[in-house]
Amino acid sequence: MTDVPEPTVQATRYAVSCFQPDDHEGAVFNLAVEYRGRGLWAVVRMGSCLAADGTWSYESIPSERTDEWLAEHRFDLETALRLAKEAAPLITVNGFTVADAIAMEASR
Repeated sequence: MTDVPEPTVQATRYAVSCFQPDDHEGAVFNLAVEYRGRGLWAVVRMGSCLAADGTWSYESIPSERTDEWLAEHRFDLETALRLAKEAAPLITVNGFTVADAIAMEASR
């Protein structure tokens, strides 16, 4: 029988939102910071990745990602979390901003 190594545990995803974690109404405004390997993380939302300049672009399949695209869309964890926290209040869904959604929720 071969020796089996001790399992490792690593966080691979962080949820970033202006809403409480159990707020299902606010879930469409959520961002995620996801581990992408080699110590690098991405800020993602609905198939798109946030670039360092604050723009979003579709995340193509790995074989189609250029080195330039990766350099703009992959970050160390601290940077990815900072960028996600900066972007979270700016998310718009169907013309509604985060502030709009919070105000509608408060008026119910």
